[in-house]
Amino acid sequence: MLLDKKNAIVYGAGGAVGSAVAHAFAAEGARVFLAGRTGTALEVVAQEIHAAGGAADIATVDAMDEHAVEAHADAVIRDAGSLDISFNAVSLPQAGIQGTRLVDLSPDAFDLPMATYPRANFLTARAAARRMTDQRSGVILVITASPSRTAVPLMGGMAPAWAAVESLSRGLAAELGPHGVRVVCLNAAGMPETPQLSEVYGLHAAAYGITRDEFQQRMADRTLRKQLPTVAEIANVAAFVASDRAAAMTGAIANLSGGMITD
Repeated sequence: MLLDKKNAIVYGAGGAVGSAVAHAFAAEGARVFLAGRTGTALEVVAQEIHAAGGAADIATVDAMDEHAVEAHADAVIRDAGSLDISFNAVSLPQAGIQGTRLVDLSPDAFDLPMATYPRANFLTARAAARRMTDQRSGVILVITASPSRTAVPLMGGMAPAWAAVESLSRGLAAELGPHGVRVVCLNAAGMPETPQLSEVYGLHAAAYGITRDEFQQRMADRTLRKQLPTVAEIANVAAFVASDRAAAMTGAIANLSGGMITD
C-alpha cells in the first residue's frame, strides 16, 4: 500500500473532497485523523472508513483557529508518534461570493475568501511544517482550482485567494525542502458531483441566464477530454503525491484540470 504506516490529518474531512481524500489515504494504509468543524459529518466518514477496514480518528477543529490547529497537531503526535501527511480541503459556501461581477461586489464579499483560504492553509501547513521539520520528513498538500491560473469572470475573491494559496505552497516548499518536507498543490477543476460545485455552477448559470446543466457542459467543453475531473480522480492523485513514490515532487502545482489548463 502506498501510505502504509503513515499518519495523515485531513482538514475539512466532512466535505466531499476531504472525505474522498480521507478514504483514499485510508485505503492505501494511512491512519487518518479527520478534522473539521462539524462532528456529525466526521463521524459518518470515520464509520465508512472503519467499515472498509481502515483506521480513522475524529476531532472537531476550526482550521481558522491557530490554537486549536496547534493543539490538534500535538495530539496527533502524542497519539500516533508522527505526522506524515497534512491535507487541507476547507471550503466556504459560495453564495454571495461567486456569480457577481467584481465591479458589483462588496468589499466584504471580496474579502471573505481572501481572508479565509490563505489563512486556513497557512495555519494548518505551519502546524504540520513545525512537526515535520523536527522529524525531517512529511508531505503537505493543499488544493486550489483552475481559475487561479485562467481568466474566468464572476469568481469574486476566489481566484485571487487560490492564487495566494499556490504562492504560499511554493514558498513553503522552498523553506521546508532542505528539512525533508515536501509541499504540493493540487489544482483541480470540475468535480460537479460535489454539493459545493453544484452550488457554484448554479450561481454562474443564473448569472448567464442558462441552466445549471448547460453551464456544466460549457465547463466540460473547455477541457481537452471534454469531461470534468471527478472527486475520485482528485483523491487518487492526492494519495499518490503523498506517497514516497512521488518523492521527487515538491514546489509543484499538480494540474488536475482535465486539460482546462495546459502546461
